[in-house]
Amino acid sequence: MSGDQTGKTRDAGWQIGVSRTLPVGLDGAWAYLTSADGIDVWLGSGVETPLTTGQAYRTDEGTIGEFRSVRDRDRVRLTWQPAGRPDAATVQIALTTAATGCTFRFHTERLTGPDERAAMRDHWRAVADTIEERLAG
Repeated sequence: MSGDQTGKTRDAGWQIGVSRTLPVGLDGAWAYLTSADGIDVWLGSGVETPLTTGQAYRTDEGTIGEFRSVRDRDRVRLTWQPAGRPDAATVQIALTTAATGCTFRFHTERLTGPDERAAMRDHWRAVADTIEERLAG
């Protein structure tokens, strides 16, 4: 087999990104995504707020990791290791102002292969749907 495989990078392994633009302001989107309710949607329950760079976390569901970067009104970057996963992946949530509101992007890298990539695409799409329901509803 020759050629590149979609979603596979030389340095970060397999990756996936999902984005959504909603008719809400950047401040409101950031406030929601970093609130306990928002974190429950995209990461899991039981994470202490406010989020800070260097903060270790463990969700009630057993996912562990560390917040590597928390940049106010811009992005959150963290390691992500659900129970049973041999190594941590990297997750980033980035926000940008758009002409019609705010765009948020979920990006995950260091995935194990195409099957996990497809599963994460489905996961982030479902998360984006839930956030859209809560923010735009």
